[in-house]
Amino acid sequence: MLKQGSSNPFNIVVIVAALGYFVDIYDLILFSIVRVPSLQAIGIASDQLKNAGVFLLNMQMIGMLAGGIVWGILGDKKGRLSTLFLTILLYSLANIANGFVQNLNQYAILRMIAGFGLAGELGIGITLVSEVMTKETRAWGTSIVSGIGIAGATLAYFVSQWGWREAYWTGGALGLLLLGLRVYIHESGMFDKLKETTAKRGDFFSLFKNPKKFLKYIASIFVGIPVWFTIGILITFSKEFGEALNISGPIGPGKSIMYHYIGAAMGSIITGYISQKLKSRKKALWIAISFLAVLCVWYFSANGYSPELFYCIIFLLGLAQGYWAVFITVASEQFGTNIRSTATTTIPNFVRGATVPMLIWWKYMTEGMGIIQSSIIVGAVVIVLAFIAVFFLEESYGKDLDYLEVD
Repeated sequence: MLKQGSSNPFNIVVIVAALGYFVDIYDLILFSIVRVPSLQAIGIASDQLKNAGVFLLNMQMIGMLAGGIVWGILGDKKGRLSTLFLTILLYSLANIANGFVQNLNQYAILRMIAGFGLAGELGIGITLVSEVMTKETRAWGTSIVSGIGIAGATLAYFVSQWGWREAYWTGGALGLLLLGLRVYIHESGMFDKLKETTAKRGDFFSLFKNPKKFLKYIASIFVGIPVWFTIGILITFSKEFGEALNISGPIGPGKSIMYHYIGAAMGSIITGYISQKLKSRKKALWIAISFLAVLCVWYFSANGYSPELFYCIIFLLGLAQGYWAVFITVASEQFGTNIRSTATTTIPNFVRGATVPMLIWWKYMTEGMGIIQSSIIVGAVVIVLAFIAVFFLEESYGKDLDYLEVD
């Protein structure tokens, strides 16, 4: 049975939330791994692979953006646990269907549905973990969720070797297996207390009406965007960057993702440890974002490097972007119980959704200045904004989360 305020980071809710995020990352990254072979298999010409890839990634992100809002609100209104059941069921069915696509339009629709389904996994899982862990240990719980979850990218790489259709079917099967595990966890005690109050739950628009809440909400989003600049541009299109930087051998997107996410899994634990050691979420974020900025400079300066050294930079970028775990923890800690699921679920999905305008802007600029210069501009903008955004967040280390938001 689950007890509120557990100090054990390996309790059942942490493990189940971690496996949910594992499936989330598996699917999210699988498309980047199988982008080229799957598009070639359905008849997309070589000169259209990049444009088709951007289109499908955008459709997936649009689905996640919409799903983040819907599932987040349901998590506050109906409960964390029941919402998690629905998200994984929808994702699983969409992913199994994804293995049967025959054309680009079918692919796009199912990527959007799968994205919609997956959108609740991370935010609601972290909300549940934050509410059942003690205030002193919850960063360990969320770091374990992120560290285990991010390893899903590595499994996606190995499973993709069987074939891209088989990889999608495997993802769907993993989701259905996860449904069975969820019968062993119970609802958050904080949410049970919330049901006994008259407080308004899941009011998404309240995040925009109150200036203080709005500032925290927007700042939380901007803190996370460099992570998806790294994944959505530098890693997803590492093959194209390898060619532009005259890397001495071919760069495989699947391999790039595997190395990057091994680094990210380790980075989740390291950044969580730093935040605990310094007793400060904000200092941990500043350190990680600074490290990411330095590594981006190295990535863009890698002209003529060997593939091995380029993959090393990609791994280190993953280590830096492991701050995603602390970022999600901070998002959860900024808001009261009656709006926590809504905020924690929509924030990472708005970050992922920001990939859409970021890719459009990047793609537009690449036509005139190439992918290196355009990426430097986009990267510099999002990293500077993230630095500034951290200033506007509350220091939430050790914060008691058992409170309500009242306008």
